[in-house]
Amino acid sequence: MLLDYLVLGSAEHGLNYGDILATLVIFIVLMLLLKKFAWGPLMGIMTEREELVASEIETAEKNREDAQKLLEEQRSLLKEARTEALAIVENAKKQADLQKEDIVSAAKAEAIRLQESAKRDIETEKEKAIAAVREEVVSLSVLAATKVLNKEVSAEDNRALIEETIAKAGEAK
Repeated sequence: MLLDYLVLGSAEHGLNYGDILATLVIFIVLMLLLKKFAWGPLMGIMTEREELVASEIETAEKNREDAQKLLEEQRSLLKEARTEALAIVENAKKQADLQKEDIVSAAKAEAIRLQESAKRDIETEKEKAIAAVREEVVSLSVLAATKVLNKEVSAEDNRALIEETIAKAGEAK
């Protein structure tokens, strides 16, 4: 009776309740079918996609953190290398200064040694020259004495006379 009312009632009011009821039943069946066959797999795909995106975001974040750590390590290594390079340069400068001082000291010592050697050589040559002059003086004195005395002086007398003359020449000096 309800069905008759719905079918008959709709003719009087211009509404067809049978069509509405059939459409509603078909819509509900279609929704159930869609839920079972389309909505479930579609939601599964969406969930998988969501998990994939979350995983990629997590991986990207981890990679960014790793890159940041590597960047910090590189900066630290670069700073360390600069510090070592400065230390090497400073050490090289110190070594160069020490070598310079050693070379200058060695040159000064060599110059002093050469001066001392030259002084000794000069002193030796001076003594040789004085001895030569003394011998010449003695020879001339003996020669003069011989001529004055007009006689030959014996070797012993000559030697004694020479030593006496040298002694007097050394005192006069």
